[in-house]
Amino acid sequence: MQPPGPPPAYAPANGDFTFVSSADAEDLSGSIASPDVKLNLGGDFIKESTATTFLRQRGYGWLLEVEDDDPEDNKPLLEELDIDLKDIYYKIRCVLMPMPSLGFNRQVVRDNPDFWGPLAVVLFFSMISLYGQFRVVSWIITIWIFGSLTIFLLARVLGGEVAYGQVLGVIGYSLLPLIVIAPILLVVGSFEVVSTLIKLFGVFWAAYSAASLLVGEEFKTKKPLLIYPIFLLYIYFLSLYTGV
Repeated sequence: MQPPGPPPAYAPANGDFTFVSSADAEDLSGSIASPDVKLNLGGDFIKESTATTFLRQRGYGWLLEVEDDDPEDNKPLLEELDIDLKDIYYKIRCVLMPMPSLGFNRQVVRDNPDFWGPLAVVLFFSMISLYGQFRVVSWIITIWIFGSLTIFLLARVLGGEVAYGQVLGVIGYSLLPLIVIAPILLVVGSFEVVSTLIKLFGVFWAAYSAASLLVGEEFKTKKPLLIYPIFLLYIYFLSLYTGV
């Protein structure tokens, strides 16, 4: 019986790999080239930089990911600030023309309050009230905020279901009649009787616009208790403008 000889080298038919002896492996040497990774951006292949490839090989490829733009981030500025110019324009018309016969849905001023419209009206009233007195601006805004708060508290005490934001919006928008009479007072200011009548008309106009929106049927016989302070508030606004 012959001693067994060395096992034959395995040579696979498909040629994918072969086993070699340890003696033959001593002369083997080589290197592995870095993969040529390319990105497909819009159909164009762009070769990645060395730093990008390095990060991807070590599992930090997530640092290179770019999120898609969210359509929510591309809204117009007015929409981002929740400013609806058409809504503000409609509310201005409702305040300037408070007669029910005109067919305006005036309750939208109270039921759908906003902040930017009344603020713009108050600031505009402050601008025409300056006459070199820049402190008037902050004072008028203060009277608007705290005067509205007083009307709100009084309305709640009398049993009215109204929010502070609603009162703030109605009082602010209702300054528009005083803005309308401002240029008229500049023309007829030398005629004391006519000027006084226009001032009274402007105050009644503003107070009626505000009271017709804030004083609902829930007040019943207590309406004068809320209408009177609203009237006084607009008299005070007019005094800040005219100085009397």
